[in-house]
Amino acid sequence: MSDKYDVVVIGAGPAGYVAAIRCAQLGLTTACVDDWVDEQGKPRLGGTCLNVGCIPSKSLLESSELYARCQHELGEHGIKTQDVSLDLAAMMARKNKIISDLTLGIAALFKSNQVSWIKGRGRLLAEKRVEITAGKKVTSVEADNIIIATGSSSIDITAAPVDDEFIVDSTGALCFSEVPKRLGVIGAGVIGLELGSVWKRLGAEVVVLEAQDAFLPITDEQIARDSLKEFKKQGLDIRLNARLMQSNIKAKGKNKVVEVHYQDDKGDQKETFDKLIIAVGRHPNSDNVFDEEVDLLLDERFCIHVNEQCETSLPGVYAIGDVVRGPMLAHKGSEEGIMVAERIAGNHGEVNYDLIPSVIYTHPEIAWVGKNEQHLKTIGENYKAGIFPFAASGRARALGTTTGFVKILSHAETDRILGVHVFGPQASELIAQAVVAMEMGASAEDVGLTTFAHPTLSESFHEAALAVNGNAIHVANKRSKK
Repeated sequence: MSDKYDVVVIGAGPAGYVAAIRCAQLGLTTACVDDWVDEQGKPRLGGTCLNVGCIPSKSLLESSELYARCQHELGEHGIKTQDVSLDLAAMMARKNKIISDLTLGIAALFKSNQVSWIKGRGRLLAEKRVEITAGKKVTSVEADNIIIATGSSSIDITAAPVDDEFIVDSTGALCFSEVPKRLGVIGAGVIGLELGSVWKRLGAEVVVLEAQDAFLPITDEQIARDSLKEFKKQGLDIRLNARLMQSNIKAKGKNKVVEVHYQDDKGDQKETFDKLIIAVGRHPNSDNVFDEEVDLLLDERFCIHVNEQCETSLPGVYAIGDVVRGPMLAHKGSEEGIMVAERIAGNHGEVNYDLIPSVIYTHPEIAWVGKNEQHLKTIGENYKAGIFPFAASGRARALGTTTGFVKILSHAETDRILGVHVFGPQASELIAQAVVAMEMGASAEDVGLTTFAHPTLSESFHEAALAVNGNAIHVANKRSKK
């Protein structure tokens, strides 16, 4: 380990490891400090996303969906199945292997790009030094530039303190050894819906308690309304305006259960669950990241204060990913990492924060980019809307997944696309087309004049663009162009 680097990155999640690799590619001597260890105490790269977040949750979402399809959907395809059973241990083993393969892949990328992996907890000191604590050993290194990428953690609530056995956070919810008979989820946001979906498909009775009276207010209102109906149809018991008051772990025969007390429009309520997942959001890991003598500014949410280029209040010190303002999304952090690396190297780099896509990996998936209808109405923007339902898509019908639609919003005068919202099959993949189109400043007409392969789900994006101006082919138009 050297005593001096061009760049030291604190944190090896999607923001940190991408920043480190790009810095090294640009010819900068780079080290990445991270203290993540697995259950066996073995150091691992990748942070929350790869180890206990994005990757394992998507692995279980995929496996649980296949299990549910075998049980309920294959018959209409003419495929007869009998005695379909669940091997949860094998499912978890597959998830763990995916995690291992990917984290080892990052280690290989560090090696090939000559990034020094320093195992330990990093903390910013004065005069651009980073303290590294590994067990009882404390050392430090110096850098011309320091990038803080310490990520985020699950928010704890006093009404239901996590004990990692009966009351768990998102990490614990990915490691159940058996399917709970009754599962409670506090929070109907992205994490709560995804985890609730996994265990519902695997056989749990799932009750989701959401304190807000609106469902998924971050999404387009039409999608929020339709998706709530669909999730309830799937068996998720989603209760809005349900405010958790307290929880207790009580004996029930030879076992223990979680007794939950909450209030809704009808007054005081009580439910009993075998497990309870706390999924009420995440907070930035800004605590103990820098020494008290370091004059680093935080905002009101305890995010490290940065400008549009992710520069902190200290020259040569940057912060990226979940620890700074903006959506807590892995791809947002990765792009910030690349931007900062380019700027340190003296190149141009920027992130278009207006076009960061968001995805909820339920079934059907939900994805969006840009502005939604309620926001456009609030700001008084004159816009047009085009909608194409997946029920009119030949490819969606062949797949047997016709729920949902694609909605495109464009400016009423210029026709420039302002927002795209997808509720349906492979929305996470389809939204990329919208991001590319909007980055290029495309109009709805531009997309409508583009040739899409047939039969594909992407044709739904094409037809929605045509529908903006009343020219959709495979669905009735509200108006026709004269």
